Amino acid sequence: MHARWIVIASGDVTGVGPEVTLDALARQSADDPEGRYLLLGDHDGLERLNRTYRIGIALKPFSGYDAAPGVWVANPHAAPLPRDLSPGAPEAAIAALAWLEDGARRCLRGETQALVTAPLSKEAILRTGRPFVGQTEFLGALSGTEQVVMMLLGCDDRGRWLRVALATTHLPLAEVARRVTREKVDRAIELAAAACRDLQLPQARIGVCGLNPHAGEGGHLGTEEIETIAPAVRACQQRGIDASGPFAADALFRRAYMGEFDALVAQYHDQGLPPLKMVAFDTGVNWTLGLPFPRTSPDHGTAYDIAGRHRARPESMLAAIRLAAQLARRASDPVESSDS
Repeated sequence: MHARWIVIASGDVTGVGPEVTLDALARQSADDPEGRYLLLGDHDGLERLNRTYRIGIALKPFSGYDAAPGVWVANPHAAPLPRDLSPGAPEAAIAALAWLEDGARRCLRGETQALVTAPLSKEAILRTGRPFVGQTEFLGALSGTEQVVMMLLGCDDRGRWLRVALATTHLPLAEVARRVTREKVDRAIELAAAACRDLQLPQARIGVCGLNPHAGEGGHLGTEEIETIAPAVRACQQRGIDASGPFAADALFRRAYMGEFDALVAQYHDQGLPPLKMVAFDTGVNWTLGLPFPRTSPDHGTAYDIAGRHRARPESMLAAIRLAAQLARRASDPVESSDS
């Protein structure tokens, strides 16, 4: 087998993705000089950023998977992009989607061992006329994975972690109750427990949020906890998973933050993400669970308002790259990972 590679899709070039990626790779390459990173993007544009911001990273045209350690660049989109695109330009959106798809296919073929994706704009892609729900859903469909789960994880400056798996992701709030099914909650619990094992945590204690305020107040504020969530928790318990709940979400996040749980399952996007972003806004990572390969991304968007100013912080992208490398190392050599 060839050397271990991490492939990185550089995202929307009119956003902060390319610049935080280069900054993060400069730091990661210094810490891991034996790492091999394949950056998918516009070589000319990346090199301009590299020179303009004096990042000092050596960007080399990709020559094959037998290449030496370092950062290599390939552009499956082929055509170089114009220099002065407006934020969310269709050319940038189409290129970002091409790099995302190419990176995933390289992982599916076994050429690369993990995928990191920089931010792109769902709205910009939709304006091109292409259907797109989000990167998580796109990768699930591309890989033929029936149900993937988004997990966000990060820690504060004292090392206190939150790890939050979402039973549902990008939905209008009016649709959430209908789309929270027993199968989705069960899958989120199961994959959250598996993620804890992949991270080599000593335990995998999973706390499950209720959907309604006060977890439904025994059915007075909604019956989803009784009819849907609690049965999923019990089914997971019967399979040996250390899961409990449903609990009122407002108190459950505090309990997890203080170390009572190793991961949580939230029922919808804006139930799970605000506490995570409060704890780890600059260092949070989005990890897609259930894919046949590791995929991570920074927990922020394109930030068009500060793009091109070198003001965006790269810590979240760096954390995404480091987690991808950790997961790839564990997947390819579990014995070595368990001894490290």
